Amino acid sequence: MIPRRISGLIRAQVGKYPVITVTGPRQSGKTTLIKALFSELPYFSLEDPDIRQLFEQDPRGWFEQHGHQMVLDEVQRLPILLSYIQGIVDDDQDALFVLSGSHNMLMMEGITQTLAGRTSIFYLQPLSYEELRIELEDDISALKLVWQGGYPRIYDRDLDPQRFYRDYITTYVERDVRLVKNIGNLELFTRFLRICAGFIGQSLNKNTLAESTGVNRRTIDVWLSVLQTTYVTFPLQPYFRNFKKRLVKSPKLYFRDTGLACALLGITSTESLFNYYQRGALFENFIVNETAKAFYNRGAHPPLFYWRDSNQRELDLLIERGGKLQPVEIKSGATFRDDFLKQLKWFSGVSDIPLIKDTVVYGGDKSQQLQKYTLLSWRDAWKLAEE
Repeated sequence: MIPRRISGLIRAQVGKYPVITVTGPRQSGKTTLIKALFSELPYFSLEDPDIRQLFEQDPRGWFEQHGHQMVLDEVQRLPILLSYIQGIVDDDQDALFVLSGSHNMLMMEGITQTLAGRTSIFYLQPLSYEELRIELEDDISALKLVWQGGYPRIYDRDLDPQRFYRDYITTYVERDVRLVKNIGNLELFTRFLRICAGFIGQSLNKNTLAESTGVNRRTIDVWLSVLQTTYVTFPLQPYFRNFKKRLVKSPKLYFRDTGLACALLGITSTESLFNYYQRGALFENFIVNETAKAFYNRGAHPPLFYWRDSNQRELDLLIERGGKLQPVEIKSGATFRDDFLKQLKWFSGVSDIPLIKDTVVYGGDKSQQLQKYTLLSWRDAWKLAEE
């Protein structure tokens, strides 16, 4: 098992909260992590139909038999248990429940309504380079990591990424999607999923997605919600507070894992990714992911945005820090060029908010200071989460 950066934060909550919740994409390593961190607690997976049936038939009896300290994996499969857990932790100061789940909306609605103030919530993402760098000993390129993605099984078991993602996509569509929404035409939904991968880094235009997929706008709304609920995609919201200019207010679409996106786009190797016309967008997605993972792994919600005006002038990433903004430009090129700074120089002239640490993250291996600008290697992108 590759050590996870978030481990210490999770374990530190024992004794502070009676319920610890770990959520995130399927196959991101939640089960392996909570089993390792809480090996002293009995473990029950609600993916197991027999275990689920026993809980469902007599939840009170089950808790009386097994006690008030346990791990419940994939708890969104039986959300009624949250109400029982609420009553238990309110009456028993020694209770400890570790909950995990892969479906955001199904799970978090119950968590926020039933266990508000009683649980500490953590978001486990696929592996970041910060976590992989010791294991890999720098023996990997940026594009190879973009193509392989960060799912732990690929690294722990030395799996072929193409085979892994083929099986992942099949399982996701045939199993996970149906748990969230009863979608009749799974083949059409799979097509929609592949189309979404082609819109990475672009402002979300639901009408265009509807036309490309051949469904109506209402269906697109539902399907996008499914992708976000199951941690496949996420929206990067635009920053428009305190600006006087006319700004684009549509979010940009990103995937939680670029390896999955590459598989959906039919990219079969690092070499084919290098020649792919959307290489820059996929690298941008990768850096946004690395930054978000670094915040999540430090127990913080990522304060990430982008900026685009009505003339399509854009800055790739903005990090909000206590009333100030850190502007970040993302370039896939491995060799620094002066035009990498063009957008940062322009943005400093239009911003109405104080700016700090103007930064370029690029595909090269060397980080350095260039007068007032920071040039950050992709290997150091996780440092964007540091003050």
